[in-house]
Amino acid sequence: MDYFELECAVEEWAKEKGILDNATTIQQAIKTQEELIELLCAIDNDDREEIIDAIGDIMVTLIIQAKMQSVTIEECLESAYNVISKRTGKMVNGLFVKDEVWKKQNSGK
Repeated sequence: MDYFELECAVEEWAKEKGILDNATTIQQAIKTQEELIELLCAIDNDDREEIIDAIGDIMVTLIIQAKMQSVTIEECLESAYNVISKRTGKMVNGLFVKDEVWKKQNSGK
């Protein structure tokens, strides 16, 4: 299956399971958080199979959340990219820190 087919299949699965009709957006966000914690554990354990599973599960929860919010993952990704593509910053201890955050953290030092 290609990505679009998979996204549609996830939405159909969520409908069949009653998630779209019965879950709340907050409950779905909590599910995303649970899956993110599983990803952190998988990364910490250097477990590639669990990393793949967790990333997939996170994507499933985000696809469902997007559907619940009447937006698409593509819209959300495009919106985020339009912001980050113009962002400036620097790497600090292995993390990208936006210039405005860096300036705020280091003002007066």
